[in-house]
Amino acid sequence: MNAAINANVQKVIVLSTDKAVYPINAMGVSKAMMERVAVAKSRNITDTMIACTRYGNVMASRGSVIPLFMEQIKNNQTITITDPAMTRFMMSLDQAVELVLFAFNNGENGDIFVQKAPASTVELLANTLKNMLDKPNHEVKIIGTRHGEKLYETLLTKEEMVKAIDMGDYYRIPSDNRDLNYNKFMEDGEEVVTQAGEYHSHNTHRLNEKELKDMLLSLYEIQDELKEFGIIQ
Repeated sequence: MNAAINANVQKVIVLSTDKAVYPINAMGVSKAMMERVAVAKSRNITDTMIACTRYGNVMASRGSVIPLFMEQIKNNQTITITDPAMTRFMMSLDQAVELVLFAFNNGENGDIFVQKAPASTVELLANTLKNMLDKPNHEVKIIGTRHGEKLYETLLTKEEMVKAIDMGDYYRIPSDNRDLNYNKFMEDGEEVVTQAGEYHSHNTHRLNEKELKDMLLSLYEIQDELKEFGIIQ
């Protein structure tokens, strides 16, 4: 960010993840710190706009369980599921890019942008892939939640939801530029924060099998696998 400011770059978008919200592992903590640094850096500059995007799982990307499940089915190995009820946000790489472009076009200094994304349980994801590959009886094994994993991921805290601006397919969270004079909060708090709810993968729109299948079919990686299995031409 310093390099961009010194070079008079007009706009910088830093890419974050839902793991930055209530972080419990090293990746989440490092992303959360990046967000804080970006917002802090944006406070005192005018020539460079710095904003953040925060999103959930990019389907079929590195670290996604989709390629793992596909590989396990292909090699006739047992599908390994941590917790069937675990939910994750679902978005394609194209949607991730669209979020960044939206931030470029609509962002102001210190903004955080989040796409409204649907979610799926891990169990539904595995079953949908099994059915798509015509392997409905493929064996599944529950291995339990691993270290550093959550039952669900959060994209917006309740404090952020209070000030989030609804922009249709996206939320914009403007920078909190209040000062550090805490005396004024000794008598008057913010009841609305107490009443607000988080935005997470358990309370967003939950995909059914048809909706999830349609999303998966839009991915080139899935199309290639289906061709290899002889499901599509």
